[in-house]
Amino acid sequence: MSQRANYLNEVGMLNRTPRSGFQFLGAGKQSVAEHMYRMMHVAFVLARMSAEPIDELHLLRLVMFHDLPEARTSDHNYVNKKYVQEDLEKLLDEGARQWPFGEEIAAYIREFETAATPAARLAKDADQLELLLVLKEQGDLGNPHVDDWITPLLARLRTDAGKQLAQEILATRWDAWWFNDKRDPHWVNGSDPRA
Repeated sequence: MSQRANYLNEVGMLNRTPRSGFQFLGAGKQSVAEHMYRMMHVAFVLARMSAEPIDELHLLRLVMFHDLPEARTSDHNYVNKKYVQEDLEKLLDEGARQWPFGEEIAAYIREFETAATPAARLAKDADQLELLLVLKEQGDLGNPHVDDWITPLLARLRTDAGKQLAQEILATRWDAWWFNDKRDPHWVNGSDPRA
């Protein structure tokens, strides 16, 4: 039995672990792994926006490990958390013994949870901003419930960089990156540039 192989297989469970809040939003779906992937890109941007120097690799590791416990506990949304008590310390103590480099991984997760460092506060904001991107897309597609979700989300942001990026996200259509100029000949003539 390989501790490293077991760990990598456990990480793979995040591909199949759904983010549970979408059932309350009424639309959309996302795995924990998908959430963490885009969250890493959000953190990459936030690191460059931050007024204080940030160790980017440290920040990206906080993001990379922050939801690893959900391979064992599943994802609990805000309603679940009112009733379900996870034993994160037990999980991290076991993980520290079972995962390769387990003490290091557990330390990153603890740092993320406490948000006591500038990097952890940026990571927390990246977590919220990844959800904001999902909500913005849902809102642009007509989901009437997103505004109720956005107000408390914005109140959870902790950094100036996170608050600034949130405003940029809200001011930008989710599809503007590819469909901003509707007069582009490609959209008028299709894929044939001679038309």
